[in-house]
Amino acid sequence: MTEPQLADLQRRLQRIEDERAIERLIASYGPLVDAGDAESTAALWCEDGVYDVEDWLMNGREEIAAMVRSPGHQGLITHGCTHFLGPAVVTVTGDEAIAVCESTLLVKQGSGFRVARGGANYFHLSRVAGAPGGWQIRRRITRLLDGTAESRALLSDGIAGRIRPDRPLRG
Repeated sequence: MTEPQLADLQRRLQRIEDERAIERLIASYGPLVDAGDAESTAALWCEDGVYDVEDWLMNGREEIAAMVRSPGHQGLITHGCTHFLGPAVVTVTGDEAIAVCESTLLVKQGSGFRVARGGANYFHLSRVAGAPGGWQIRRRITRLLDGTAESRALLSDGIAGRIRPDRPLRG
């Protein structure tokens, strides 16, 4: 194998490892938040990371952990629920990445579950030294998949690997 071939193979392997680490990070959110593990959930984000979900804008790990500890969230998990994030499409560019997936919140009802919501999820991530898997969320934007242009744009931007401006989507 030539040096250029070896270098190409190393780049491709690094991309696959990065994509897999990001997929694992995103897949960890549901089990962590459903377990009520506020600190581990918040640790998925950078120190100053943002979680922008419909009418709730959380800035930093403390606010994200407070959401997990909130009476509303605790009511969900003690009654029975599952936050499921589907497979993510990941685009890595150097030390930044964009990922997109859809999510479903199922809430226990009687002996079964009902779909409480379906969401579009856009992630902007950064490579962070010392972070498990080497990546953390800089910003996650979640919007209800209600047919609006805003939720569809999150999906399109995520698939295209476009970095969205660092400002909330709503005016």
